[in-house]
Amino acid sequence: MEVLIGTGPWIILFAVLVYGFVHSLLASLAAKARAREWFASRADRWYRLFYNFFGILTFLPVLGLVAVLPNREIYVIPAPWSYLTLCGQLLALLALGVGLLQTGVWSFLGFEQVLNPAQAKPAQMVTGGLYRWVRHPLYTAGLVFIWLTPIMTDNLLALNLGLTIYLVVGAIYEERKLVREFGETYLRYQEITPMLIPGIKRTAKPDQLQK
Repeated sequence: MEVLIGTGPWIILFAVLVYGFVHSLLASLAAKARAREWFASRADRWYRLFYNFFGILTFLPVLGLVAVLPNREIYVIPAPWSYLTLCGQLLALLALGVGLLQTGVWSFLGFEQVLNPAQAKPAQMVTGGLYRWVRHPLYTAGLVFIWLTPIMTDNLLALNLGLTIYLVVGAIYEERKLVREFGETYLRYQEITPMLIPGIKRTAKPDQLQK
């Protein structure tokens, strides 16, 4: 049993990293270009929805590993301090919702492209709202949420570490695509807006983006 407890977190961490690799591969411009070769205009209509559905479906086995593998409690934050972490998680969920609204919920999920392709807008660069403070507010909110859980176990720690690596590496990888897509405009945005942590490496005020 002790051996299983020791190896379980490593299995979970490996599973998360494999998930992240496959998910990032599907998000690449090369994968989208290949989909257009195979499915023509249908790729632009269905790819985003497929990508999100596949991401959710393939993440369920990872969560299953967290639930079924032998586990061990690391800490439990007692009340009333646990209320503060729960409030932080609630704020993170609120920020996640606001960020989705800014980018367009239906377009982000892929439903707009499928149900109303004629009015589906091309990707636009958002720099207002939460994006004035960090370039990836959805990732920031996700990291805050997972690390503020008041109960930590071996399996949850492995899951959180894997997700953190995935989100940080994914943000770097995504920025390469954004630079290719938006060019100098995004490079300037990078210079004055932190990636994930507000206030880190800022060289100008966010309202300068509007000039």
